This record gives sequence, structure tokens and C-alpha cells, in this order.
Amino acid sequence: MSPVLQADDDTLEGGRRAVAKEDTLILAFDDNRLLAELFGEHDEHLALIEERLGIEVTPRGNRVALHGPAAAAETARQVLLALFEKLRRGARVDLGEVEGQLRLTRSRLQAPDVAGDFSIRTKRKVINPRSATQRAYMAAMKSHELVFGSGPAGTGKTYLAVAAAAAALAAGEVDRIILSRPAVEAGERLGFLPGDMKEKVDPYLRPLYDALYDMLPANLVARGMTDGTIEIAPLAFMRGRTLQRAFIILDEAQNTTPQQMKMFLTRLGERGRMVVTGDPTQVDLPRGVRSGLVDAIGLLEGVEGIAHVKFSRSDIVRHPLVMRIVDAYDRDSRSTSRPEDQD
Repeated sequence: MSPVLQADDDTLEGGRRAVAKEDTLILAFDDNRLLAELFGEHDEHLALIEERLGIEVTPRGNRVALHGPAAAAETARQVLLALFEKLRRGARVDLGEVEGQLRLTRSRLQAPDVAGDFSIRTKRKVINPRSATQRAYMAAMKSHELVFGSGPAGTGKTYLAVAAAAAALAAGEVDRIILSRPAVEAGERLGFLPGDMKEKVDPYLRPLYDALYDMLPANLVARGMTDGTIEIAPLAFMRGRTLQRAFIILDEAQNTTPQQMKMFLTRLGERGRMVVTGDPTQVDLPRGVRSGLVDAIGLLEGVEGIAHVKFSRSDIVRHPLVMRIVDAYDRDSRSTSRPEDQD
């Protein structure tokens, strides 16, 4: 059974009682076991909804009263129903999930014509979009052979791309996953790195490993790396290859040159898919060298089969402090930039 909205007139709408008493909605949930997770420790999930929507959220037993402006109360209703349904399906709900559901519900109410299932199902979890841009990105990866995802850190560009790759492999849509990054040091000189080639490049590729292990059981990742189903390689190793029936991801693409980007993009083979991610504001190339990501996005705009999804600071789904950090750096960059620093 689903939670119901209760009201004085007991009018039923689609199996749910729903009516507002002035600007108050009352939700009644039928499974008390899930309420502790829905409300969060010390009701922190409800407190976040209050803060974001400017309403009062009052839990009492298996009921929640939502009091405030009608539109905000309705948004809170949809958020709580969506989160409760996720808990019923066995998903985990934390503050990040609440924040994401708030963002997604508000965007959905503003654009109600957008519909469809945008979730990505991997061996370990189901990933749902946490913003309208994430939803557009996930849809683009299902419908385009080549997708560019650009924007600041913390927006889920790489994580969602790896999720899409893992889902495509599990569904038999591709035969292998290839994850790549340019080996460019982020403002540091690391010097000589000991070990074999894999040990030398692993530090650059660690974020891709982390996302991969979050999507697939460790034994499947290990087996895939042994039999070649999963390959993680620096960008320099891509030259001369044609990658058929592969899901190929290039991360940190802002640190490619235009020549490297052209080389990478032309590796795409029959029944292959490719996602290129990066943040054009975080280029670590030598001064005066144009970013291959910026170059490619401009050159390929409007080309059939190619999509570009641009994330912004409002799409950041990490700790809320990350958004404020990005804002501070952006303000400083705008106030101190010189003409020769700009792309």
C-alpha cells in the first residue's frame, strides 16, 4: 500500500485522500518501520525540507503535517512520497538523496511535460537523477552515441557515465568498458613514479576505479580487468585503436589538447558509445594551450548523434559546502581574470 493524504472531507483521488486545509496537507504513511529512515536522524531530513521550501513539517506518529504556501507544501508532499517509495523498494535515503529529490521535484513541477524513466540500474544499485540536468544527461546517454558532460566538480558527470557504462555492459548492449583520462598533473610536479605501467598510471585513474567499484561487485571488476571486459588506460594508449561495441569514457577531458581530443573521438567504432566529461574552468594544460574539450564542444555543436549537457553550480550533489566553495572561487576568478587568461 501507499501513503495517503488525509483531509476532513474524506474525498478520494486515485486511492489517496487529498485536500488542503488552508495551506496544510497531512500525509499518513502505512509502514511505520520506514519512517525513521524517511525522517532521518533527529528528523534531519524533515528539517532540510523545511529549510529549502520555507514550510513547517510536523511529524506525529505515522502522520506528517505540511504547513506553508500551497505550492511549497505540494512540493514537500511529492518529495516525501517519492522518498517513501524509494525506501519501500529497498533504496537508502540520506541527506544527499533528500536534497536531490527536492531539486528534481521542483524542476519537474516547473516542466511537467518531461516524463520517462531516467534511472540507471547496475549490479549494485539503482541510480536516480538528482537534478533536471542529471536527468537530461542520463537521457542523452541513452539516446546518443557521443555525449559531452561539462561543468563543475560534484555534479555527477563521471559517476553517472560509469553507471551508464556498467548498465550497458550488464544488458549486453556493449561488450566492454574502456575508461580513460589524460595523465596531466593538477598543478603539482609528481616526479618519477615507481612500478610497472599500471602502477604508474593508477593515481591518475583512481576516481574511475572508485566509481566502478560502486557500480559492480569487486569480483566482477577484478574478473573484467583480467579478461579485458573492463579496461582502464591513459589517453596516450588510445592512439591507433578502433573500439567496437565498447562504452568509452574520457574523464578530465579539459586537460586534452585539440589534437588529443580529435584522436580520442575518432576511436569510436561500430555499435560503440562514448561519454566525454570535464570542467572547462579547471584546465591544467600549459599556459596558452587551448583545451580540447572546449574546442570539441564548439566544433561539434549541432552534429547529429552528439549531445552536450552543461552542468552548473546548482547541480552540485556533494556536500552543500562544495557549492559555496565553487561560488567563492568563481567570484575570485571573475574579479582577478585578465584578458589573456580567458578562453
